[in-house]
Amino acid sequence: MILVAMGIFFGGTIWTIAYSFTNSKLLPKEHFVGFDQYARLWGEPRWMVSIENLAIYGVLSLIFQLVIGFLLAVLLDQKIRFENTFRTILLYPFALSFIVTGLVWQWILNPDFGVQHIVRSIGFESFVFDPIYDASIVIYGVLLAALWQGTGLVMCLMLAGLRGIDEDIWKAARIDGIPAWKTYLMIIVPMMRPVFITTLVIIAAGIVKVYDLIVAQTSGGPGIASEVPAKYVYDKMFLGQNLGQGFAASTMMLLSVLIVLIPWAYLEFGGKKRG
Repeated sequence: MILVAMGIFFGGTIWTIAYSFTNSKLLPKEHFVGFDQYARLWGEPRWMVSIENLAIYGVLSLIFQLVIGFLLAVLLDQKIRFENTFRTILLYPFALSFIVTGLVWQWILNPDFGVQHIVRSIGFESFVFDPIYDASIVIYGVLLAALWQGTGLVMCLMLAGLRGIDEDIWKAARIDGIPAWKTYLMIIVPMMRPVFITTLVIIAAGIVKVYDLIVAQTSGGPGIASEVPAKYVYDKMFLGQNLGQGFAASTMMLLSVLIVLIPWAYLEFGGKKRG
């Protein structure tokens, strides 16, 4: 079973990369054109917009999910009352599909029904908040939905890491008079390095393949303002009937995944081997 799975995965990957150098349209064909598809890809304004959106979405998503997730985990680690209830509430959005999340946040951010309508109904008539209809900030509206869904998982991972810290370390820090914030920053966070690295890889993998959230919330609009690489690949392959261009774009997505995975593998396994 493992051999079959690996064969399908690696065989499909190699096949995709090979045919990204062809002029395939509706069906694959062995008409090699070198790097023409890649040159055409990086000259495509829609692809450049998708890369820019992915960079903005990715950087902010990494930062906010890690920071907010860690802070929530720290709060829950204080052994507060109803901890299980709070943990369930915070993790619940992660149980929803991205399609449901996108539709929910499409309604929340809709100026006619959502936040803008509610604020204006209580007297603030000049209040404006319509990110899904503003091309300059639409990607930040998508980011809000992604943070709402994904932060709970990060919180649970961080909380598991915090619960794995030996209690004697906390006792020693208190005896030495080290402030709590400094204990977290100088002692706890370095000890949780494997948790942070694993969480970073999980978040990064989700960022690169984000598709259904975009489709459900904005459909890539207004115009192409919220376009992302995964949607570009789908549209080129199945709507534009341009397999060669879709293969080239998906190969670039694979390259971005490898840029994340190779440093992670080196940090996780290379360091252990040296140790």
